[in-house]
Amino acid sequence: MNAIITRLEQDKSLMETWFAHLHRTPELSMQEERTAAFIADTLHSFPGVEVVTGVGGHGIVASITSGKGGKAIGLRADFDALPIQEVNDLPWKSQIPGRAHLCGHDGHTAMLLGAAQYLSETRNFNGTVRMIFQPGEETMQGGPAMIADGLFERFPVDAVFGMHNMPGLEKGKLYFTEGDTMAAVDNWEVEITGKGGHGAFPELAIDPVVAGASLVMALQTVVARNVAPSHSAVVTVGAFQAGQAGNVIAQSAVLRLSIRTTTPQDRAVVLGNVRRLVARQCESFGCSAEIREGVPGAVLTNDPEETRKAAAIARAAFGTDNVIDKGPTYLGSEDFAFMLQKCKGTYCFLGNGDTKFVHHPEYVLDPEILPIGAAYWVALTEATLR
Repeated sequence: MNAIITRLEQDKSLMETWFAHLHRTPELSMQEERTAAFIADTLHSFPGVEVVTGVGGHGIVASITSGKGGKAIGLRADFDALPIQEVNDLPWKSQIPGRAHLCGHDGHTAMLLGAAQYLSETRNFNGTVRMIFQPGEETMQGGPAMIADGLFERFPVDAVFGMHNMPGLEKGKLYFTEGDTMAAVDNWEVEITGKGGHGAFPELAIDPVVAGASLVMALQTVVARNVAPSHSAVVTVGAFQAGQAGNVIAQSAVLRLSIRTTTPQDRAVVLGNVRRLVARQCESFGCSAEIREGVPGAVLTNDPEETRKAAAIARAAFGTDNVIDKGPTYLGSEDFAFMLQKCKGTYCFLGNGDTKFVHHPEYVLDPEILPIGAAYWVALTEATLR
């Protein structure tokens, strides 16, 4: 196993080059045309890799077969960016205003590319490994889109695996959690329509900003007064957009919500109360409201047996001190949850150290963890496909 780690450490500069390129040229969810082309071109440069593009939009599946074994596994990485202005001063800083890889998906892709290159050259396994490069994770669209496009029918696997870097966890260590690990998320957009007018004559208008402000505060009671304190849920208003000038009462306002729950019962209660508050609050101000619901949420549930096996493989590769098999749970969400509904597998965390949290404008993925992530993918492949 030392040979794997040593070799991937030697390949670190190449992974850093891929990582830096992706970081400089971010693309938003389901718009990742150039990113997908770069990934596909890189994969085509490796020997004997079968590359299929356009799966569920910009998704890519790269397959490598070695020996005559009939078993197959899937390794998944995401590659979309966020609509956030990066404020870091880095050599590989985003070159696109208002867009940045501030969740580390560029690093996840670089890790899987590093593993793909290694596996294509060494082929020290017996079976098929399928590397799934997925668009649109941030909007929960990419996973369902690839599944709807026949991901597991066209590219069958016996198990599927995911990984995410995580600030706040010790750098370079791997964390595994059995069962429910991440929350279901429902991304909703609420458009409130009033009556626009002059800021000096509010009596002639109906102000959707005032209605929206009241709604924001009312939504803070949904979890506090309807979800048991022993449970976990959150309702976040991440965007509130209305108007362009201080002396104009806007015609409409848009609120974007991130609603996270961990049980079907709590999800039903929370969503029902959000619907009720949107309708009643806006009605009380004389406004109308429209709710546009996103992809229905799903809890990410790791298969216990696959989680234990993956943790054991990681311990053999990196040592017991570098693997935690009673890892954390988060109210963050992942559309890898939909893949785990279709195929058994597990999703682990790779510690990014003491950095700003993901989605923060100063977040930085530590390039030192790139070879560790790649080595985990290689170790998992070689041990599972003996």
